Amino acid sequence: MAPGSSSKSYFSVIISIALVLFMLGITGLLVLKAKSISESVKENIGITVYLRDDVKDVDVKRLQKSLDASRFVKTTEFISKEEAAELLQADLGEDFVDFLGYNPLLTSIDVRMNAEYAHPDSLAWIEADLLKNPKIQNVDYHKDLLTAVNENIQKITIILVGFSVMLLFVAMALINSTIRLSIYSRRFIIRSMQLVGATPQFITRPFVMKSLVNGFYGALISVVLIAMVVYSIQKQMPEIFNINDITLYAMVIGGVVALGLIISWVSTTFAVRRYLKLKTDQLYR
Repeated sequence: MAPGSSSKSYFSVIISIALVLFMLGITGLLVLKAKSISESVKENIGITVYLRDDVKDVDVKRLQKSLDASRFVKTTEFISKEEAAELLQADLGEDFVDFLGYNPLLTSIDVRMNAEYAHPDSLAWIEADLLKNPKIQNVDYHKDLLTAVNENIQKITIILVGFSVMLLFVAMALINSTIRLSIYSRRFIIRSMQLVGATPQFITRPFVMKSLVNGFYGALISVVLIAMVVYSIQKQMPEIFNINDITLYAMVIGGVVALGLIISWVSTTFAVRRYLKLKTDQLYR
């Protein structure tokens, strides 16, 4: 076989491994980040606590501090009647206070929940508990939206896990097929080595070593591509993809490199052994 043909074969193997491992790495990253993403989504769905008109400022501050200290609360934000009116006027595009002659809105506290409490069952008892406070007039949150978000997060997590498992099998099949084709093009070299008395281990070793190098190079290329994607997403959504989460990215990078090496080693070993067992007339098929 011509040297140029061999180089092209190695190059195609490396690129195939890199692209497949890139897809696996991105999918694995999404699966590992699913928890953080779901928590971020849940924590953006909060409740609004409306206070009675006769509540004093000191009582409002005391209530807000009490909420901040609660185990189910992540953050709170106080919104006065005037601020609420300004926000609504901006949405409506007109001054409804002048039209009505008074401000009908209530002082409120926007509460962002910790993710583990941001589901319908927890919010139901939290709402009931808050309404026992005589200073609170009403508690409002989007029940239907919260239910839909929790159901969709569960579905997406199941789909991601299933897709990652399926992609792993596809990746193994594709890499195995590419390596087998590469070994097939050198089947006569394997037979020549057999004819001069080389042992199966001696014949297999250089192919495995070369395949491991190709797998490592392919894994490195995929890691660079993954890093570029993560960096791009992190600039758009820093609250979800934190580039300082070293442990997570180390797991993904380690997994990608390990898969590249293991699949290359296993596929090459079995492919070479297959051709070692072929008869001479079978090499031409």
